[in-house]
Amino acid sequence: MSAQEQHPKKAFGWAARDSYGVLSPFIFSRRATGENDVAFKVLYCGICHSDLHMIKNEWGQTVYPLVPGHEITGEVTDVGCKVKKFKVGDRVGVGCMVGSCHSCDDCNNNLENYCSGMILTYGAKYHDGTITYGGYSDIMVVDEHFIVRIPDNLPLDAAAPLLCAGITVYSPLRYYGLDKPGLHVGVVGLGGLGHVAIKFAKAMGVKVTVISTSPNKKKEAMENLGADSFLVSRDQDQLQAAMGTMDGIVDTVSAKHPLLPLLGLLKNHGKLVLLGAPEKPHELPVFPLLSGRKLVGGSGIGGMKETQEMIDFAAKHNVKPNIEVIPIDYVNSAMERLAKSDVKYRFVIDIGNTMKATS
Repeated sequence: MSAQEQHPKKAFGWAARDSYGVLSPFIFSRRATGENDVAFKVLYCGICHSDLHMIKNEWGQTVYPLVPGHEITGEVTDVGCKVKKFKVGDRVGVGCMVGSCHSCDDCNNNLENYCSGMILTYGAKYHDGTITYGGYSDIMVVDEHFIVRIPDNLPLDAAAPLLCAGITVYSPLRYYGLDKPGLHVGVVGLGGLGHVAIKFAKAMGVKVTVISTSPNKKKEAMENLGADSFLVSRDQDQLQAAMGTMDGIVDTVSAKHPLLPLLGLLKNHGKLVLLGAPEKPHELPVFPLLSGRKLVGGSGIGGMKETQEMIDFAAKHNVKPNIEVIPIDYVNSAMERLAKSDVKYRFVIDIGNTMKATS
């Protein structure tokens, strides 16, 4: 059965058809609004680095045709009869997941993101057996449990990247206790994740040092993003001077790189949190872990309760990603630029104004 015929609601989006990863107009269908569902008109969708990996099948799990997008904001058009939290006209968002089992320990502890039955917003099999399609599309229908309310003072375009990049950095800052005023936290990598990590950490009252291989990013990090200091990771003198000064490091780099210098920057009992997913595994030196009781951990997005908490915190503290808003027909050029890290710092597609079923 074709994507157009699976469900009753006509939908329109842009999809990749094969591993060349070229996106083009795609007609498909969404399910009818179920009793627990919220249907909404998509207004904005951020472009995440994982969208680029997925359209090109770089992780080997892509099902084509693929409609990417998991940083989605819009306005509610319809709600099911059992929906309690949302009404027509509400400003809402959806991040990386649209389903989970609701019965395991993680689900019971508001950690749906770690449920083995977690269903991704696109390219995954839904409860009804159909494949999920993401936010590069005109409408979404999602179980209300996986819908986030966007506060009125947070613009929908800036809110979109928070639903993936935002929660990905917010959750580990909270979980690993790197959210206390006066702590010193390093942020490795100044991209989509890194620049939001700086903003959240600063809003929590933390001292932030950006750790980068590029000396030319110093002015941007300190003047525009509010970092307290900047460390060039290839400069041995700078590394030596900063040894043992950080309570934690949030590492957002998704390419393989040495961890030893980063472990050296940590105080004893410090924490190195890895958020990037390199294709080749890191080498992990164990002696610094033993001699300083240091911890290397990871983190992946966050549960729905914490995602709402993050959005509310961002609205209260005016944490907004730096975005470049683009029309949908620029999306393939944006992917080429993203592959070269040529964006400050997140592309957001203006779906509401530029995606037309006739294009």
